[in-house]
Amino acid sequence: MQVIPVLDLLDGHVVRAVRGERTAYRPIRSSLASTSEPLPVARALLAASGARTLYIADLGAILETGAHVDVLAALRTALPGIEIWLDAGYADHASMRALFERIDAAGLFPTTTTTAATLVPVFGTESLRDVDALRAAARDGLAPILSLDRRCGALLEAAALEPTSSWWPARVIAMTLDQVGSDAGPDLATFERLRADAPAGTMLIGAGGIRDRADLAAAERSGANAWLVASALHDGRLGPSGSGPASATHT
Repeated sequence: MQVIPVLDLLDGHVVRAVRGERTAYRPIRSSLASTSEPLPVARALLAASGARTLYIADLGAILETGAHVDVLAALRTALPGIEIWLDAGYADHASMRALFERIDAAGLFPTTTTTAATLVPVFGTESLRDVDALRAAARDGLAPILSLDRRCGALLEAAALEPTSSWWPARVIAMTLDQVGSDAGPDLATFERLRADAPAGTMLIGAGGIRDRADLAAAERSGANAWLVASALHDGRLGPSGSGPASATHT
């Protein structure tokens, strides 16, 4: 199972997420880096996890206070070969394309370069108003990801969504905001329900609550292909096992 490190951006800093209560987020204090500046923290998370994928939540964009366009462009330039999963509160395909184009324009590379990090859009249900955005992004060749955002046991929906899984893309995140930064363990019950409902072949990714390697092992047994992790990495609770990265197994 893959460990995918998470970078939460707010007001130009990497912040520590606490149960999805974004007004309580503060600049990160991490055992991995002496700063909350995005690039050093991103590099430290990737090194600590051994990952080639980085999940970024642009909270400025999600909260509609301003996307971190220059920061995202700089990260994309500085992290060649990395796949960046970007959740920026897209309401539809047009808003996603507009942000990607702004990031391209702000970058220090031509849009056709193969050395910059690859951007992948993550459409969160708390912001998504048009499910056709996922199909349109797939037609663009962007392999979009759906984040099923939940709080207090309920799905957060910006618009009414089809209750079945027939419209899900190939990669889906089970995002339990209550567990993020909670040190309460992963919400495996919800994850297992979604796993049972997912179409065959769906890559299902968990998010929130991982405290240690025992939690990673339990998440893998639940059928997770990957899990989004931040606090346990910053706190040094998922240090390397032997000489390998912080992932439970390699897939």
